[in-house]
Amino acid sequence: MMLGSQTILPAIRHMKEFERVLESRYDTIILLESHICQLKSIADLARRHGKKLWLHADLVQGLKNDEHGALFLCQEIKPAGVISTRSQVITTAKKKGLVTVQRLFLLDSGALETSYKILEQTKPDFVEVLPGGMPHIITEIREQIRIPIIVGGFIRTREEIESALAAGAIAVTTSDRNLWKQL
Repeated sequence: MMLGSQTILPAIRHMKEFERVLESRYDTIILLESHICQLKSIADLARRHGKKLWLHADLVQGLKNDEHGALFLCQEIKPAGVISTRSQVITTAKKKGLVTVQRLFLLDSGALETSYKILEQTKPDFVEVLPGGMPHIITEIREQIRIPIIVGGFIRTREEIESALAAGAIAVTTSDRNLWKQL
């Protein structure tokens, strides 16, 4: 369930960006912000262009980010993957066969320890660590868990991308279109 050679995951916030990324070389794309009424047509369009769409369930307007919302995404929208901070969403999507990405916000050491416990329960396919510009923490997490790590948040330069990858991340999410072009 790896991403092949794709080390950048374009994270789309606006439909204009979505249209651009459909014509890009990227196979897997992330939709961060959306409205529940748009999801079906967006997912269908991504499939027609041969893209694997990962939806950030917590950021879908009009959708509650709980087990029922996750079931709706899995059964009606059918994205390739689901991203969430909510364990219940990850567990439900995993049961339905979708790629799952547990998003972790690391504010301090306590949040990191809590995250390890959550990962033991949910066993997602990927972990997304935010903020992503912490190579020493990426290395520590990689040594503690056996789940591929994606990083995002506050990644602003090619050097930061390369540093995250060197520390053990397999990919970087970014909404910066300039970084989509660089690698």
